[in-house]
Amino acid sequence: MRLFIALLLGTFLVIIGWQSNLFATDTQLPPQDNYADYMWQVHQNERPIPTHILTQAPTENDGVSAEMVTYGTLGREAIAGYLASPQNSDRPLPGIIVIHEWWGLNDNIKAMTRKIAELGYTALAVDMYGGEAAETPEKARELVTEARNNRDRLRENLTLAYEYLDQEKNVPTIASIGWCFGGSLSLQTALLFPKTLDAAVIYYGGELETNPEVLKALEMPILGIFGELDQRPSPETVKKFEMALQSLNKEVDVYIYPNANHAFANPSGERYNPEAAADAWEKTQQFFSDHLR
Repeated sequence: MRLFIALLLGTFLVIIGWQSNLFATDTQLPPQDNYADYMWQVHQNERPIPTHILTQAPTENDGVSAEMVTYGTLGREAIAGYLASPQNSDRPLPGIIVIHEWWGLNDNIKAMTRKIAELGYTALAVDMYGGEAAETPEKARELVTEARNNRDRLRENLTLAYEYLDQEKNVPTIASIGWCFGGSLSLQTALLFPKTLDAAVIYYGGELETNPEVLKALEMPILGIFGELDQRPSPETVKKFEMALQSLNKEVDVYIYPNANHAFANPSGERYNPEAAADAWEKTQQFFSDHLR
């Protein structure tokens, strides 16, 4: 009889516990891919329509030559990027790896690449999506998730871009610049080439490394451009990144723009902040001039 009562009580407790777990929503929610989900929430009402950036960028009569080039192969797949440089240059120019945001290598990024080249650089806009570009937030989330799930391929792609500029174009110095997803990869490029990359620019890269043990290998100057209202990365994370580099006596300049959100430098987006974007671009130009010439 006691055994029966004990079994009955145990069964009752198990049922109560199961019901508690069933209705405890904090334990039932599955883990999310925070980066891809945050990017989708930020951009869900947008489309990557080229706007002001194309009118601000150089025109076809800007003295810039640009074309799609194959800068390497991954497996058996040729990887093509957009290469732009001033026409009729009589010497090798500094090289810049241009890394697209989560939409992919689209017209906005090509226009920015021409804009960089007009300043006197050989600019290579890489393709991290294998020839695809997104026109909807849903497609962008699919592409960025697939890319993030194959990080070895991302690193190999960046390595091919660096080697192309170094060996094929014989550039004297190399820097990286990226926005959003590309901002994170600009830092990854620095970590791939901690002693030989000459400069790195990070525009609101959502995956900032804050561990001094990882960052201590970096020897290049770094420029970080971020928005106060952004949450990926948040201002707190940006400060940790900056303080980690400063504690290592690294050369780093970080700017967090008031009332600016994620992707504030992209004029095709809802959070475009023309004043902050213009100031950030001025700082970017000066940074490249100081460290690549």
